[in-house]
Amino acid sequence: MPVRPVVIVGEPVLHRRADPVEVIDDSIRALVADMFDTMDAARGVGLAAPQIGVGLRIFTWQLGNEDGIPGRGVVLNPYLTSTRPPDGEPDPHDEAEGCLSVPGESFPLRRGERAQLTGLDLDGKEVHFEATGWFARMLQHEYDHLNGFLYVDRLGSRWARKAKKAIRAQGWGVPGGTWLPGVDRDPFGHDDVDDDDEL
Repeated sequence: MPVRPVVIVGEPVLHRRADPVEVIDDSIRALVADMFDTMDAARGVGLAAPQIGVGLRIFTWQLGNEDGIPGRGVVLNPYLTSTRPPDGEPDPHDEAEGCLSVPGESFPLRRGERAQLTGLDLDGKEVHFEATGWFARMLQHEYDHLNGFLYVDRLGSRWARKAKKAIRAQGWGVPGGTWLPGVDRDPFGHDDVDDDDEL
């Protein structure tokens, strides 16, 4: 299946609520296969359909965990709840997030430490997960994508200013920006460091 271009902050599909999947058919299965291939090529831990320009409520993941959740999977039409983020400023090292649609940047963000997710798998069967730690963070990040939010929209004022400055400096924030994993230079330096942490 083909690796698809990842759209960058400013593309309208990233900033609006995605539509539910009405029927799980061959076109949806092909889309999910493309999403897995794109996520793998980008060496990300999660990918939402809007990130490849498709406004549907689907995301994939590839992330180990201690919660008994499959380390690789997909969910359609998810619904997520999470605990309230802890008070205080995020740790710039331990709580930094990245995003394939804000390529090469990372900023600290507090997230809820636990999350519960329900949705459908690719066979239309209901799934239910209770996640903690980084897996819970990933679920919240990808779920935000389906509701038209990027993690930079949730940053505290200090980091939000830095993010806006970085986005302006790259010429992003307008439609038309993309990068192609596996072809374009890896914006997160995975070519140089063996690390998977972008969502």
